[in-house]
Amino acid sequence: MIVGQQGRLQFEALLFAASLRAQAPGFAGRLIVAEPQPGPLWPDDPRITPDIAEALTELGAEIVPFDSVHFGATYPYGNKIEGLTTLPPGEPFMFFDSDTLILDDISTLDIDFNRPSASMRREGTWPQEELYWPGYTAIWKSLYDKFGLDFASSLDPDQPDEYWQRYLYFNAGWFFGADPKLFGAQFLDMALSIRDDPPPELAIQPLNPWLDQVALPLVIHSLGGGRPGPALDGLDGDMTCHWRLLPLLYARESDQAIAVLEQVTSPNKVKKHLKKNDAFKRMIYQARGHKVRQMFDQNDLPRREQQIRNRIKSAGFWMR
Repeated sequence: MIVGQQGRLQFEALLFAASLRAQAPGFAGRLIVAEPQPGPLWPDDPRITPDIAEALTELGAEIVPFDSVHFGATYPYGNKIEGLTTLPPGEPFMFFDSDTLILDDISTLDIDFNRPSASMRREGTWPQEELYWPGYTAIWKSLYDKFGLDFASSLDPDQPDEYWQRYLYFNAGWFFGADPKLFGAQFLDMALSIRDDPPPELAIQPLNPWLDQVALPLVIHSLGGGRPGPALDGLDGDMTCHWRLLPLLYARESDQAIAVLEQVTSPNKVKKHLKKNDAFKRMIYQARGHKVRQMFDQNDLPRREQQIRNRIKSAGFWMR
């Protein structure tokens, strides 16, 4: 499952579908594009435009609508939570952010869906260190206690106390489980409970946009999962690339990712749609992306993403 809706996400969804079909010929599952529907939580119609919807369908995707009951435009990251209702209950599932490129045949991965997990390609973005904050341990333990979960078993004992990587924390760019109904209900319940009734330890912590990534480790831990093992190294590796934004893709991702990007976006049936988006047109088809790539040594990148963004912006090449 990915999320697709009008705007940038529908072009990302088309790229995802094109890369899946080109790079994973062994994939025999369903590709469901969860589409939020118009309603009180969406001031503007979020549905995919008819031309992109037709192109997605031609690539074998199924566009399945869902209603936004709790999140909507004020927290669009909630689409990945409420969108899980589009999936058939009781069947193994995998969610990807739409800004993901499939690089190789993901059907060859050995995935234990009964042990849910998620992406470890993350920075220490939450919780945020503040002058009067209680610390990592107090904040995370308060959340585990809130839901009656065993906090100690979630820790990575190889990491020092009060260092962010000691605590179970994922990027929500991909996650999987055995049953989307169970996973989605747990995800929704925990996210809403944290948003509406946070423990006092979270008093000065921002939850927008981090709410999904705060709740996700609690969901995974509660369902018997944890950090991904070596069998999943291909995710965020040589099988998938969570590229985020096109300037970042060109700046820091592998030569393989660039080659796949330009290969799967070259057929006219894809190109004619992607060129309608200014970022895709300029970065890919007008080769601005290669100018960005020449600004960086991919083997010696700045440590933090914000440093990469700032350098691209200073050169006048930043696009969303």
